[in-house]
Amino acid sequence: MGIDVWVPRVSVNHEQASTPDAIAENALPEPIDNWETLQAEVASCTKCGLCKTRIQTVFGSGNKKADWMIIGEAPGQSEDQQGLPFVGKAGLLLTEMLRAISLDREEVFIANIVKCRPPSNRDPEAIEIETCKTYLMRQLALIKPKIILTVGRVAAQALLNTDQPIGKLRGKTYTLNDTPVVVVYHPAYLLRSLPDKRKAWADLKLALQTVKNIKG
Repeated sequence: MGIDVWVPRVSVNHEQASTPDAIAENALPEPIDNWETLQAEVASCTKCGLCKTRIQTVFGSGNKKADWMIIGEAPGQSEDQQGLPFVGKAGLLLTEMLRAISLDREEVFIANIVKCRPPSNRDPEAIEIETCKTYLMRQLALIKPKIILTVGRVAAQALLNTDQPIGKLRGKTYTLNDTPVVVVYHPAYLLRSLPDKRKAWADLKLALQTVKNIKG
């Protein structure tokens, strides 16, 4: 999977969507804590049953002053073992996707909706998402990114508080507490569905143009 995969073949839909009303529920907390405190809380968290089956928590990695925050759904087996988000084949493809828009992983911050691996890589349950989302919102408050890129259906639905399928969510720009949100397909899905890479490339271009517009 190289950068050539992401040569533009379709035009970008710059139509902006109305923000789902429920997004207001995700109000960012005041940034009164710090990274050390937050990371220690995550590492010792026992607020849901995932703490019983994890090897370790996956806090997130990257630039803590990043313009871009990438949010996936949950750690998989490799992430649970290494303690880092998006490793393995899906992680390699995510790296190539970022490089296609001239971003290195070190420039962005990557995290997940939940910080522990669900058993057998199942989707996180609603109670697990709601319990863990507080940590993510605190990360957002500390980073203050210029854009949020949600990766995959679970992350998009959780952050936007919607049950719409990802096919309807992608291709638009949303707003979470004045921060634009763009939805893109999960790299693991793209490895199985090559035709949708064209749509993913369009979404990456939409996100890039959104950031350029913010910076002027």
